[in-house]
Amino acid sequence: MGNSGAGISEARFAGIGRASQAAGGGRLADPAIGDIRFSALLGSKAWTALPTTVRARFGKRVAAGAVAAYAGTVTRSQRTFGGWCLAQAARMIGAPLPLHDHLGAPALVTVSEDPTTGGQFWTRMYGRARGFPQVIISRKQFAGPTGLEEHLGLGFGIALTVSADARALHFNSDHYFLAVSERRWRLPRWLSPGRLTISHIDHGDGRFAFVLELRHPLVGELISQTVEFGDAPSSTAKVFDHV
Repeated sequence: MGNSGAGISEARFAGIGRASQAAGGGRLADPAIGDIRFSALLGSKAWTALPTTVRARFGKRVAAGAVAAYAGTVTRSQRTFGGWCLAQAARMIGAPLPLHDHLGAPALVTVSEDPTTGGQFWTRMYGRARGFPQVIISRKQFAGPTGLEEHLGLGFGIALTVSADARALHFNSDHYFLAVSERRWRLPRWLSPGRLTISHIDHGDGRFAFVLELRHPLVGELISQTVEFGDAPSSTAKVFDHV
């Protein structure tokens, strides 16, 4: 499966924390400084083995008040009946799973900094054949036992590990949790929807794919989706000036 960030050392974890705190305080808001948070999670050996373009995308510092945007197209999307039911039920926490299988639908992903926590806001928008597009908003925080968490709605989140191979960066679910105020509960495995893997696969020539796969240990694959993206000519745009 390549190299994994599941067992990150205390020194690397501390480095990630310092980088996130600095980002929250605005000291790393200059894009020229670069972003070391993902490389620290992965480790230098695995990070340098990735394609240069992947390292550029995940090592790019998004300035305060700016957004990195990537436009693409849904090329593969399928789900079982159980996957459809799960996606519908997850509407209660912000609909984080794809709801439709419209091939050829436009997609847009934007990334911006969260100056309060030192994390990142990720917004994903998927067009539909009819009606408003589906919009998924989550926050990545460089925290928790694995060093990286995806926060959804109503306090639910996913602790993620990071792994890599020669062409791709993979985000793998380690466990799911519920956080309310200062309290946190790890969901037992029998309550989890399964193993979630999101892969950033580089195709070269400025093209890459985001591949989502959700597999349950008893019933197998529930949901899978592939969206093909390209590096926009100008992928960082200023959206407000008062941050």
